[in-house]
Amino acid sequence: MDKETLLKTVQEKLKAQFGEGLLSSEMLADYPVFTLKRDIVCDVVKFLYDDGGLSFQYLTSLAGLHYPENKGQELGVMYNLHSLTKYYRIRLKVFFSVNDPN
Repeated sequence: MDKETLLKTVQEKLKAQFGEGLLSSEMLADYPVFTLKRDIVCDVVKFLYDDGGLSFQYLTSLAGLHYPENKGQELGVMYNLHSLTKYYRIRLKVFFSVNDPN
């Protein structure tokens, strides 16, 4: 599956399963990137892990993000997921206020 098709496929599955919890999806620097509401990220990771058509069962990296100019969403976490059996890679992002880091 090419990257644009992967972007569309994952977007459709996340939208069907999580609705408004998927805030955006886009292709950035060769990666399908999905921005989520913070409170669903664990459920999304489990969903992507369990989905046999996607099999995102490897967390390649986890990184903290800091955008001080982005008021109300200054902090974030980025998850790079990899399907070792399908050779797919995607990125998930969540953002939140510096006043609510938990």
